[in-house]
Amino acid sequence: MRLGEKMYGLIAMILIAIHFGIPLAYYVHATKKWLSKPWKIGVKRDYRPKITIIIPTYNEAKTIERKLNNIYEQDYPKDKLEIIVIDSASTDGTPQLVEKWAKERKDITLKLVEEPVRRGKAQALNKALKYAVGQIVIITDADSLWPSRDTISKVVSVFSDPIIGAVSCIKEPNIVDKSVEASYRRYYNVLRIAESKVWSTPIFHGELAAFRRDLLEELGGFPTDIGADDSHAAHKVSMLRYRAIILDDVKIKELVPRGWRSYIKWRIRRAQHLVQHFIRAIKDVGNAPDGYKAVLFMESYLHLINPWLLPIALLILALGALSSETLAVTLMLIGVLSLAYRPYRTWILSQIILMIAMLRNIWSKELIWEKQIK
Repeated sequence: MRLGEKMYGLIAMILIAIHFGIPLAYYVHATKKWLSKPWKIGVKRDYRPKITIIIPTYNEAKTIERKLNNIYEQDYPKDKLEIIVIDSASTDGTPQLVEKWAKERKDITLKLVEEPVRRGKAQALNKALKYAVGQIVIITDADSLWPSRDTISKVVSVFSDPIIGAVSCIKEPNIVDKSVEASYRRYYNVLRIAESKVWSTPIFHGELAAFRRDLLEELGGFPTDIGADDSHAAHKVSMLRYRAIILDDVKIKELVPRGWRSYIKWRIRRAQHLVQHFIRAIKDVGNAPDGYKAVLFMESYLHLINPWLLPIALLILALGALSSETLAVTLMLIGVLSLAYRPYRTWILSQIILMIAMLRNIWSKELIWEKQIK
C-alpha cells in the first residue's frame, strides 16, 4: 500500500508529460519540418473562373448589408461572380434588406433563396448548392469580413492547380491581442498552415471556405448530421486525393461574442462540432493519403483523447495529496502557480472546453443554435 501511494505522483507526472509533451512535440515538428516547406502549387494569378458565393443567414439584419458591400468591393470581375443568400426563416427583415440591396446594384448577380423553417446550416447550404452555377463555391458567414480587396482573387487563383480541391483562411480575432482567443489563435493558425503545406488540414473555417463545385456534388453536398460541415467536407475532399489547404496570406477578421459567458458558450459549440467531425474522420486514417495520414491521426488524438489525460492525472494527484505524498503535492502546487502564465491558462481552458463539448454531444449536437451578440 505504501509503495502504491508513492507511485501516485510518478504516474500523474507521466500522464501530464504525455498530455503536454505530445502536442508540444507535434507543434515543434510542424513548425520546424513542415512550415518552411514550399507550397508546391502551380498558381496562375490571372485564373478567373465563374464563382458562386453562398451566404447562409438567420436574423442577420445588422450585418448582411455590410457583408454584401464587402463582397461587392472585391476586385474579382463581377460578371464572373454570383451571390446566393440562403435565408432560414429570418424574422428581422433580412430577406427584405437583401432584395433592396440587389435592386440597387444591377451589375452583380444575386439570388435570394428562402427556407420556410430553420433546419440548420448544412441543410441551407445544400439547398443553395442546387442554384449554384460557379465552378468554385465559396461559403462565408454573414458576420465575417474580408479585409483585403483581393481576397477572392487570391483564393480562386490557387484552384488553377488541379490538385487543389478546397481552400480556407486564417482567422484573427477582432479583439485586443492580450485576449485568450488571440493566444489560442496564434498556436492554432501555425498548425493549420503547416498541415496545409505537408498535404491538407482537417479543419476549415466558415468565414471563408472554398470548394470545387463538382467535388461537393460528388460528395453529395455538406454533411447534415454533424456541425462542422465545412471541416468535414474539406476532409472528404482530402480523402478523394485532392488537397484542402489554408492559405497563410488570406486572413479574415473573426468577430468574437461579447461577454465571458457568451464567449465560452460559443467556444463549446464550436468544439462540439469539431468533436463530431473527428469522431467520424478518425475512421479514415488508414485510407488517408500519405501526407495527410499523420495530420489526421494527430488532430483526432488532440481533440478526442489528449484532453482526458488532464483530469485523470489530477484525480491521481488528489489521491496522492490525500496520502501526503510530497511529489503529488508539489505537482499540484506547480500546476496552480502556472495559471499565472497566459499560454498555460489558454491551453487549460481549451482542454476543459473540449471535454465539456464531448459530454454535451451525448444529448445535443447543437446543429441549430441560438444567435449570440458579437
